[in-house]
Amino acid sequence: MKSRGSCLCGEVAFEFIGDFQKFFLCHCEYCRKGSGSAHGANLFGRGGELLWLQGKDSVSVFGLPNTRHQRSFCSICGSALPYILSGKDVVVVPAGSLDGDVALMPQAHLFTASKANWDNALEAIQCFAGFPN
Repeated sequence: MKSRGSCLCGEVAFEFIGDFQKFFLCHCEYCRKGSGSAHGANLFGRGGELLWLQGKDSVSVFGLPNTRHQRSFCSICGSALPYILSGKDVVVVPAGSLDGDVALMPQAHLFTASKANWDNALEAIQCFAGFPN
């Protein structure tokens, strides 16, 4: 299976060749800081291949010292991008970086003890298809 993705500004494009086995929503403080949101939404593909189609030189990788936390992002627009998990044969792909649909549904919420205090019953709040009038 091939999955393509890119950053917000279009500088970086990538392809993941392989299957995603896991899809987790992580609420740890690091993923919340890195995403600027309630959680990180990451797909995990063991044994797949990550190919940079364009803009590889614009990809920056940050590893938080003394932790296992790592993230990859476009150095121009800051969009989250895939990376290979340190010391593992696992590619981590931020779900929002993919250009198409994700066939796999999230399988679990992780680190919910670190969840933001405003991240409760969000399905109950009003929804709009675009900006509200």
